Amino acid sequence: MELIERALFILQALFVLTVGIVVGLGVIFFFIDRFKSPDAVRRNYPVLGRFRTLFTKLGEFFRQYFFAMDREEYPFNRSQRDWVYHASDDRISNMIAFGSTRNIELPGTAIFVNSAFPPLDEEASAAAPLVIGPGAAQPYIARSIFNISGMSYGAISKPAVRALAGGAKKAGIWMNTGEGGLSSYHLESGCDIVYQIGTAKYGVRDAKGNLDDERLKKIAGHEQVKMFEIKLSQGAKPGKGGILPGDKITPEIAEIRGIPLGQDSFSPNRHAEVHDWDELIDFVTRVREVTGKPCGVKMCIGTADGIRPFFDAVLRRGKDCAPDFITIDGGEGGTGAAPAPLMDLVGMPIREALPRIADIRAEYGLKNRIRLIAGAKLITPADVAWALCAGADFVVSARGFMFALGCIQALKCNKNTCPTGITTHKKDLQRGLVVANKIERVATYARVITHEVEVIAHSCGVSDPRKLTRGHVRIVQPNGRSKRMDVLFPEPEEQISAA
Repeated sequence: MELIERALFILQALFVLTVGIVVGLGVIFFFIDRFKSPDAVRRNYPVLGRFRTLFTKLGEFFRQYFFAMDREEYPFNRSQRDWVYHASDDRISNMIAFGSTRNIELPGTAIFVNSAFPPLDEEASAAAPLVIGPGAAQPYIARSIFNISGMSYGAISKPAVRALAGGAKKAGIWMNTGEGGLSSYHLESGCDIVYQIGTAKYGVRDAKGNLDDERLKKIAGHEQVKMFEIKLSQGAKPGKGGILPGDKITPEIAEIRGIPLGQDSFSPNRHAEVHDWDELIDFVTRVREVTGKPCGVKMCIGTADGIRPFFDAVLRRGKDCAPDFITIDGGEGGTGAAPAPLMDLVGMPIREALPRIADIRAEYGLKNRIRLIAGAKLITPADVAWALCAGADFVVSARGFMFALGCIQALKCNKNTCPTGITTHKKDLQRGLVVANKIERVATYARVITHEVEVIAHSCGVSDPRKLTRGHVRIVQPNGRSKRMDVLFPEPEEQISAA
């Protein structure tokens, strides 16, 4: 009995103490909110006003899991994410029943034109490899139509890089380093690498931030590095360089990039030595000659006519000076941290940019000289097949592979607090990303999406996905009716012969 009374006394004391602490904090918060807070709601409604901020933050969580329909969210909806989750797990089927939940009357929806006589299984084939940079000392024979887009070590974590590289090797696809330089984690699996040279030239810069030919040669000395990509701009932030917060810069990342430890790292908004299209061609030529490997450019398009002077310069100087590929990024935004106005308002969407640039390339007679790579929000078979129809030779994705790694679209990529360990350098959060498991998921996703693009192509009556044309896809218009893409974007005849 004495023990029970003592326990009750302790519980009463704890209760009184807890109430006292709560009341004390309430009084403190009351005075802070009433007299110190810059928030008008908290000044007018002390303490209670704090719940508005809490509920606003929780609203994002509740909408994602409870209130938003499967196809309502942005930037990717639940249906898209679930498709990738299932496609990256070979234990789960992506088969569905009882009809599509997709609204096929929504403007912009792509509907593929099936054939009455599709090829039999024994008549169908996979996409043939393509040569990139035939004029380079070491051309690259690219095997896959679907590859990993640029994500920097720094923006993503060490285990994420290792998992992506391992998955790329297993699936036979290339991996783009992003602008953060080359690490041992990119190389350890033996996968094909595309080295991206951003405006800060991380990894190939001298002490003043200029391109260093000796460092460039050293990078090119790795047999796995197959190509170089000069980044002019990206869809997340056209007109602004990369941003890496200081709390995501570890000693190793600082050494790889050649930047100070613990300080926010901002890339210039363009390459200092490139003022016009001719100087860009000079830059491409220099990188290709120093490395002996194909070199291309990545850009987000502002206007199609604005890129015509670039093609004019190529014809004037000779097609041998042309970039070996152009990667088109859409203005829909991407994985990188960016100011909201640039993410939301600047840059041509991929659905318009890709066919327009493909048309200009064909018009100038450079279709077989310059390979076209499509980026942006292309993460499903329908997206990839549409891009091939529009004129792309290859498709690259960053966020699709992030979903394959387990990304839950928490929208915390720039905060070093990613709950899945993909974009954080905190060891306790990285613990959830098991590299061996994620390698399998990355490889499976790449294989499944390639296979299902082949299924779409065969349904359209062609034996190879590279034979898809604009006549094989219809685009739903605002009136609910669809038009063939070759009517909306007629493919031009080659009118201007390359020099």
